[in-house]
Amino acid sequence: MRRMLFSPYTIKNVTIKNRIVMSPMCMYSSDTKDGLTRPFHLAHYEARSIGQVGLVMIEATAVDPQGRISEQDLGIWDDDHIEGLEKVVSRIQAHGAKAAIQLAHAGRKAMVDGDIFAPSAIAFQEDMRTPNEMTQTKIEETIEAFKNGAIRAKKAGFDVIELHGAHGYLINEFLSPLTNKRKDEYGGDLKGRYTFLRKIIDVVKSVWDGPLLVRLSAAEYAEGGNTLEDFVQLGQWLKEQGIDLIDCSSGAVVPAKIPVYPGYQVKYAETIRREADIPTGAVGMITSGLQAEEILRNERADLIFIGRELLRNPYWARQAALELNTEIEAPTPYKRGWN
Repeated sequence: MRRMLFSPYTIKNVTIKNRIVMSPMCMYSSDTKDGLTRPFHLAHYEARSIGQVGLVMIEATAVDPQGRISEQDLGIWDDDHIEGLEKVVSRIQAHGAKAAIQLAHAGRKAMVDGDIFAPSAIAFQEDMRTPNEMTQTKIEETIEAFKNGAIRAKKAGFDVIELHGAHGYLINEFLSPLTNKRKDEYGGDLKGRYTFLRKIIDVVKSVWDGPLLVRLSAAEYAEGGNTLEDFVQLGQWLKEQGIDLIDCSSGAVVPAKIPVYPGYQVKYAETIRREADIPTGAVGMITSGLQAEEILRNERADLIFIGRELLRNPYWARQAALELNTEIEAPTPYKRGWN
């Protein structure tokens, strides 16, 4: 029997050979502090493609140097970044995987020298800097930076783009009532707080016609934050704007204790998928092929995003296939030791 985890999945004009996605995870390895790719990035992402991941998504990549989570993050704010990213893409695609990039801005959680920016002048926690509240001009410049990031991603040859709207970074900060206290068109009710992301999607879609994903933190684990009903509404608006899939994570918009257990975020992917009628990806302590297959068979999500397990084991896909008693194509150089 063909296992669903290893069945192809088509998003718009891109077909992924299986349902396994490498989650974007910061590698903090641009040690030149200029956002450029280093030899590590080539080896790291190519290894997961060799390991038969269907869609390899590279780390949060900053559209603005002041929007880096750390000074060692990858960047896409300058044309000089294109060449290195193009090399990463070619390494990924050479082994049959598709290549994705997550466009990001860290907002008030940026750990860089100089000014940092957020929708409101509220620090993440006491020992972190207070950001500058973004002016209308700064907001417009940042929206344009996402557009330019998408243009560069297209030039680099990426198959898929994801917008990072989770984990307490800038887009998430605009979406949450805990971090957005603005009185203008970018604040207020949920519709107002969605304005920043809505405008980013509009400008990105004006230059990008490939698959476009959004990662959301679909639970804020804090009183007064967005509810799951709010995220269902966001899912409906995202679908109306032509977003192809929501990557459902949770937390990190404010300091909070998060109850963690196997598959603890799958319920968010399942609910948004069902109630907003939009494809979703599940992530969060998904560690085995059996667990991933259950999520797909029970229509709880459409794609399986694997993070830490792929750090531990670049050949997780092979391990999952063995658990599911199914065969997958081995990379030619490794066939003698694959089965």
